[in-house]
Amino acid sequence: MMIAITGTPGTGKTAVANCLREKGEDVIDLHHYIEENGLKGSLDKKRDTYNVDAEELNTSIKEYVRGKKVMAEGHLSHFLDCDMIIVIRCRPSVLYERLKERGYTEKKIMENVQAEALDVILCESTERNAHVFEIDNTSCTAEQTALMIKEIISGRSSGHEPGSVDWSAEMEKWC
Repeated sequence: MMIAITGTPGTGKTAVANCLREKGEDVIDLHHYIEENGLKGSLDKKRDTYNVDAEELNTSIKEYVRGKKVMAEGHLSHFLDCDMIIVIRCRPSVLYERLKERGYTEKKIMENVQAEALDVILCESTERNAHVFEIDNTSCTAEQTALMIKEIISGRSSGHEPGSVDWSAEMEKWC
């Protein structure tokens, strides 16, 4: 079973993944996996990101996962062949501050904040052949979010259906 933990950069995926690892879950850090397996594509200088071939990544991950229950954490994980996708969300105004603290350029911050405000990763996820859920991580601890993920996986997913997080009140500010 493959479970994707995805979301816009800065929403809290890595901290949540670390909590899940502490609870004994097998969680792949997709960023490190891509680097360690030579799957980083060419640099898109304009967007300040690398172009990763999703099909090549998917093929490589399938070999690693074979026969195991694994979670893949990263903002590209929803492009993998998954059984379940959990999208970690964060209020755009809070996300802006988190990315600013990380030292992102204003252009990169706005690209990511707008993607969050417009539900880009959620929309991409719902186009996949997987069960999709979302969690608003704006004011939760990583531990609380990890527990919500474990509940969703065990079938207690009420309140986490696609569309349960709504940033439309902030849309005018960011888009």
